[in-house]
Amino acid sequence: MSVPYDTAAYEQPESPESPEEHLARLLGRALNSFELPDETIRRLDCALAHDSSLYSAHHSAGLHRETYRHTWLLADGSALTLWELVHNTVLGRDTQHEVYVDEEELRIATARLPLPPDTPETPDFELPVMVQLAPFPEPRHTYLADDSADHARRLLRRAENVDRPDDETAALLETAFAHQITQAFGRPFRAGRAALCFSLYEHAFLLQDGAEISLWEVEHTATPDGRHMCEVYVSEDAARDAMERRAAQVS
Repeated sequence: MSVPYDTAAYEQPESPESPEEHLARLLGRALNSFELPDETIRRLDCALAHDSSLYSAHHSAGLHRETYRHTWLLADGSALTLWELVHNTVLGRDTQHEVYVDEEELRIATARLPLPPDTPETPDFELPVMVQLAPFPEPRHTYLADDSADHARRLLRRAENVDRPDDETAALLETAFAHQITQAFGRPFRAGRAALCFSLYEHAFLLQDGAEISLWEVEHTATPDGRHMCEVYVSEDAARDAMERRAAQVS
């Protein structure tokens, strides 16, 4: 039989919270928020999204204990979870909130309360996480948070090749908030004239949903009049193939 309980202390605001607002509200009500590591707070400063769920609860004779899982998606594609312990173990006392960085700390804090502990064999009850953040791979680049969407627009505008990235790719890049530019080396290509100059650059972009997109820029002078030309491709192979074609055409 389910046990009714009052969730007023944990009501969400009517309008959606930003990750920063949610973190500020959590830390503002937690009695021990000052104990959180500075590094944890610094990482949460770059959060892109968040999700909260009831993890477990116990209610007995007017006393209660609930634990909540708060997870943030960070700009580097990783996820960070804080555990909130909400309890009232003395009748008439205000509900208290505590926050911890891992489940072991949460378990120790829960064990000191005068209520039955959570155990795998006899759980009070547990609700499944309704929204889980999918795991993200470690990012391949060290990004610089800058006006990255504008950088992508300028890069695509100067591309002269007809097979440059399409409108769908350009739309995705409108959500870019960080990027990195590196000069690429590797598989050689033919250059028929010593005067030819080729350079290949990877423009890597980090999007707001944690995804990464790279555009490959070829800068060269393999033109009939030797002028400088810029081409942009969606893959390194396509860019290197274009370099070889251009070199062959003017050799």
